[in-house]
Amino acid sequence: MTDTSLRANFLSFTGRAKILHTTWFAFFVTFLVWFSHAPLLVAIQESMGLSDQQIKTLLILNVALTIPARIITGMLVDVYGPRKTYTAMLVSTAGLCFFFATATSFEVLALARFLMGFVGAGFVIGIRMISEWYPARQLGLAEGIYKGMGNVGSAVAALSLPTIAVMFGGDDGWRYATALTGVIALIYSGIYYTSVRDTPVGSTYFKPNKSGGLEVTSKRDFFFYLAMNVPMYGALAVLTWKVAGLGLLSDLAANIIYGVLVAIYTFQASQIYKVNREIFHKPVEKVLQYKFKQVAILSIAYAVTFGSELAVVSMLPLFFKDTFLIPISLAGMFGACFAITDVLSCPSGGFISDKFGRKTSLVVLLCGASIGFFGMSQITGDWPIAMAVAVMMVSSFFLGAAAGCVFAVVPLIKRRLTGQIAGMVGAYGNIGAVLFLTVFSLVSPSVFFMTIAVGIAFAAAASMFLDEPSSTMAEIMPDGTVQLIEVH
Repeated sequence: MTDTSLRANFLSFTGRAKILHTTWFAFFVTFLVWFSHAPLLVAIQESMGLSDQQIKTLLILNVALTIPARIITGMLVDVYGPRKTYTAMLVSTAGLCFFFATATSFEVLALARFLMGFVGAGFVIGIRMISEWYPARQLGLAEGIYKGMGNVGSAVAALSLPTIAVMFGGDDGWRYATALTGVIALIYSGIYYTSVRDTPVGSTYFKPNKSGGLEVTSKRDFFFYLAMNVPMYGALAVLTWKVAGLGLLSDLAANIIYGVLVAIYTFQASQIYKVNREIFHKPVEKVLQYKFKQVAILSIAYAVTFGSELAVVSMLPLFFKDTFLIPISLAGMFGACFAITDVLSCPSGGFISDKFGRKTSLVVLLCGASIGFFGMSQITGDWPIAMAVAVMMVSSFFLGAAAGCVFAVVPLIKRRLTGQIAGMVGAYGNIGAVLFLTVFSLVSPSVFFMTIAVGIAFAAAASMFLDEPSSTMAEIMPDGTVQLIEVH
């Protein structure tokens, strides 16, 4: 198949292209709902008489549950398939949205925003769906289109929902605007369920041998996996500490949550051992092995790319306003440009990965992003604003392209575990956001940008140890035979 026909296929709405477009729109809808509250916070605050601290708490709670939710969602999609899982996610998204829109107290608002964090895990489902339909030579670009177009949901929420709230008018305008996104999710759940299938005709949907944790294939990887789970609970502990710091949790309540996190980690470790205990008695056949270091490296890379993107988007408007003394509306437009570049950068990163190799592309793009953020750390009010915006846009492009590269590799590690691997890598994106936002609350913007630059440089160094995917990966068919899946 020629490159021309490959490009044309992405623009059609038949076959695998139909799966791609219906799936990225499902991701788009979940992000539309997940970020529906952010542009309406002023209206919500005025309508319900909330304090600034309570508004900050809502923002923190919105991302708290996403870390474990991405792990859980990854397990569900591997077992039940993306069609059923995404449909259930969209129905749940609608229900949580209506719950939030009808809240009459801060406590109910807070609970709704906390539960809404689960919606942010919808992204993981499509990674497995796209990998089932696209061959390896096109997979990076397809996953990049999925990620880039889906992320636009947050930008559309910011641009449209305030206007919709004003159209409805009154103190309840924000309720109708957010509820409308829930209606969209509910309608689209039916459309998605009837429009897609998990695999092309004749293909096998490989499922994990056991549920309860990610299967690994060596003793060393087992302990590596346990260690990589620790930062997830650390991030949740940091979020607890931040909420307690706002005076909305007593010391006793915070300590109870810390204890619960330790207990959950212990329980999870026991489940992981149950899933993997056989590797301590009998080695896994070489043809069926994979290296967990691939998952760990990609998790670190996504922590610094998506994590820094989430953190930077939240602070850029004020940074431009304070640095260049410009109107907040103009500063907001500059800040929005950082996120909107995802539409081009994620597919570009996937395409570069398809064309020039997974490892080399990721290392080069991470290096570019690190240099870009070093440049951003040097921005002062003496710079021409056009130059500052140009440096920001270049940094954003390299950052998004590197994130696109990450998910060009994720589906090529172990097919039956793709959802769980995507869940872990995706969770690390939120861990990175928690880390960078915590740093931002403690230091100046220039030090914040420099910290991101150093973090990305570390990820680039780690990515040098990534193994280029081999020509095939092996999975066991239901009849016990081994099938080799082309991944190169």
